[in-house]
Amino acid sequence: MKEEILISGFGGQGVLSMGKILVYSGLMQGKEVSWLPSYGPEQRGGTANVTVILSDEKISSPILTKYDTVIVLNQPSLDKFESRVKPGGTLIFDSNGFKNFPTRTDINIYKVDATEHACKFDMLKTLNMIILGGFLQIRPIVKIENVLKGLKKSLPKRHHHLIPMNEKSILIGMEIVEKYNP
Repeated sequence: MKEEILISGFGGQGVLSMGKILVYSGLMQGKEVSWLPSYGPEQRGGTANVTVILSDEKISSPILTKYDTVIVLNQPSLDKFESRVKPGGTLIFDSNGFKNFPTRTDINIYKVDATEHACKFDMLKTLNMIILGGFLQIRPIVKIENVLKGLKKSLPKRHHHLIPMNEKSILIGMEIVEKYNP
């Protein structure tokens, strides 16, 4: 098993954290992992993306041009990275704030209305976990119990009280993800 993932959005949306949690989860399952962040000078409000690779075998390079899965949380990320999904791969997006939607017909596209549900349940701090839940429903490459361990590892202790909310958000994402047809 090898999964090459790109997660992209505005700084402050938890893009890098989502990648880090996936990597910790993979480590706990004995996977080889790579986490390669990229962001502008302003983390909050600027664009950020992270490449995550989880594999059963050694990873030769963290630098990729095509991905098995691309997760986008804003329009600039969709515009830039939709073309980078491998044919037959997966694109996941949160439809909030999009004017143009995915158009490719050679990939699997899923929508997770994470912003809508995060607002509805007063869980804006865990919007990224709703998206992660949608991803794990489609591609269960790591176990939920390892994701929770990954949360403990990546969150500062002062935020550990948010772990139950994060777990609930993951479960919400798993329930609300839906196939999108262009």
